This record gives sequence, structure tokens and C-alpha cells, in this order.
Amino acid sequence: MAEDKRLEETAIIFTDLDGTLIDHYTYSYADAIKTINKLKQRKIPIVICTSKTRSEIEKLRKELDIKSPFISENGGAIFIPAKYFSTRYDFTQKTRRYNIIELGTGIEILAEVLDRIKAKGIRITSFSDMSAKELSEDSGLKEEDAVYAKKREYDEAFKILDKKDTGKVKAIIEKAGYRFTEGGRYCHIMGKSDKGKAVKIISHLFRKEYKKNSIKIKTIGLGDSINDMPMLENVDMPVIVKNSAHPELKVDFKAIRTNLEGPKGWSRALEKLILD
Repeated sequence: MAEDKRLEETAIIFTDLDGTLIDHYTYSYADAIKTINKLKQRKIPIVICTSKTRSEIEKLRKELDIKSPFISENGGAIFIPAKYFSTRYDFTQKTRRYNIIELGTGIEILAEVLDRIKAKGIRITSFSDMSAKELSEDSGLKEEDAVYAKKREYDEAFKILDKKDTGKVKAIIEKAGYRFTEGGRYCHIMGKSDKGKAVKIISHLFRKEYKKNSIKIKTIGLGDSINDMPMLENVDMPVIVKNSAHPELKVDFKAIRTNLEGPKGWSRALEKLILD
């Protein structure tokens, strides 16, 4: 009977990267490899949902041999591999590799808002202001990876040099009609998109797909910082991965919290929830 139940129910994993699947300081995912391989053996989709760019995610998906859809730049766009779903759905752009559902605002428009903030004398530095070498030195990324990090399409990342200006920057961005959020290292400006909206769309597509075979799904979301909140609010089982690099994430809903940090906490949570 237990075997039949497994056939009738499966999980979909939505995961943040920095401070969650990969270590906040070293950017290593080594401690998660065994768990990732077990999940792939069980054919459990791992949907990356991050503030990182399409280029950064594609590099990681290739290294980990992950084939699932992914969500870039805090919900700016959903990239669904061609022929991944057999059910029909709407999308805004088609490439040879993906059907893309664009939810965000173009980077050029967002950059203009940041320029207006700088014109007011508020000191901020965005990714577009930095060379790949400067971003590498500031973030700890390898210079090669910093090149990918700068290829932003729907969300501009930036740092506020005087933290006292954070409230002022947030107010200006929101007054202009855009969203402000904070990640593990950088702040972000984006349109009306967020991780939660993208997760709801993908979850709906997975449910339609699996329903044809009478399989129920439960969604699991793993994140560590404020910009993960919309994702965590829109999954069945939210998991907050410990990250001592920033204050503990406070939520008003039930969530599992890990005692271990980064990929160790990520792996332990999924081992308990799914694999044990």
C-alpha cells in the first residue's frame, strides 16, 4: 500500500540559490550533491527560483544536470524547456530552447529609476556600474561568474552605500511604481513580478500535467532571505534555511526552519521531508 501511495503523490521543489542550495560565502553546492542525485533518481523536479540571471542558472543547471523549468531574477521570467509539459499553456516568447513567460519589467526602465535616485545624491552602486572584476571583488564571485551575473534582464541588483538611506531608496522605488526587495547581499529593483507569482504559475502547470496520471503534488519551497518570502508563501511546505549572515527571517505562517546552514540545511530538510 505504501508503494501505491508514492505512485499517487510526488513533490515539486522550488529552491533559492545563494545561502540556500549554495553556500553564502563559498558559493559551493558540494554538500547538496548527494541529495540532488537522490531527487533526480526519484524524478522529483528541482525548480531553481532565484535572483540570479538566466546565464548564471543555465551554467548551474548544466553542472548539476537539472532539466526542470527555472525562474530567474526574482520572478522576472519563467523558462520552460521546449516540450517539457504536454499540456498547453500561454507564453510570451519562444526560443529554440525555451518557452518563456515574462513577468518582469525590462532592465533599461529599471536602470532609469536608479539613475534618478543617484541624481538625488543618494549613493548606490548597481551591477551595471561595476566591471566584472569589480563585481567579483565585491561579491566573492569568480570573475567568469560575475560576467554572467551582470547579464540582467528583468531585475537590477544594487548596494546602498549608506544603510541609513535604505528607507528613502525603498520609498522612491515604490512611488515610481516598482518593487524593492533585499537579498542576501544586494538590494533589488523590479517591476510587479515576484517569486511567488512565478511559483504559482509553475505549480499550476505541474498540477495539470500530473493530474492526467492521477498523481497529486505537494510543493516545497526553500529560501533564506526576504526576497524568498513570496515563494515561501505560495508553497505547501515552506522551509527557511538558516543563514547567520543576516537576521533570522521572520514570517507569519508556519514554516520549517533548519538548524544547519546553506546546502547542509537544504539537504537535511529534503532528506527528512521526502527521501527518508
